[in-house]
Amino acid sequence: MNQKQTIARHLLEVKAVRLQPENPFTWSSGWKSPIYCDNRVTLAFPAVRTYIKNALADAIRQQFPGVQAIAGVATAGIPQGALVADVLGLPYCYVRPEPKNHGMGKQIEGQLEAGQSVVVIEDLISTGGSSLKVVDALRAAGAEVLGMAAIFTYGFPVADKNFADKGVTLVCLSDYNALLTEAEAMNYISADALDSLASWRENPADWTDQ
Repeated sequence: MNQKQTIARHLLEVKAVRLQPENPFTWSSGWKSPIYCDNRVTLAFPAVRTYIKNALADAIRQQFPGVQAIAGVATAGIPQGALVADVLGLPYCYVRPEPKNHGMGKQIEGQLEAGQSVVVIEDLISTGGSSLKVVDALRAAGAEVLGMAAIFTYGFPVADKNFADKGVTLVCLSDYNALLTEAEAMNYISADALDSLASWRENPADWTDQ
């Protein structure tokens, strides 16, 4: 089993990912979805939490050897980023979606030096829109963003385009295809459900009309 499949299996086993095409979830965007992913659940399982943080750290060492600091995306990326920064022995900060409307009005919490080479940690990539706003904030603060590392991606083409347009390299530990492979191997879903899940990824906005 490769790393993508191992991560996918862990996410299914601890129920960080739930699949229920017969009773779909509703995302904040209004999309109906047969999948719900909450990687914060992994924090409650020490063995899984440790595997993920080490896998993220290894990916960063390999892909971004010049990294000087780690930045987590609020909110779900905050604990994952802190864990990875600790493994790598690097400075850490996290980035809010918007600046605070009180106090110092900070958007970046912690200390970030202008010119530092930063890797952003995210837990989940859907379209990439909110994650890339963090990149904008870091760049505006003078950081050099080397790239982003995430636990899981749905693999939407729009996300690929958004990251390419921003010039951001994205590294993900696992993805939707690996998840479906493991879900089938674990008898987690039926063949009919597998077809429904595959069709959702192709056209998530209109999936309920199919």
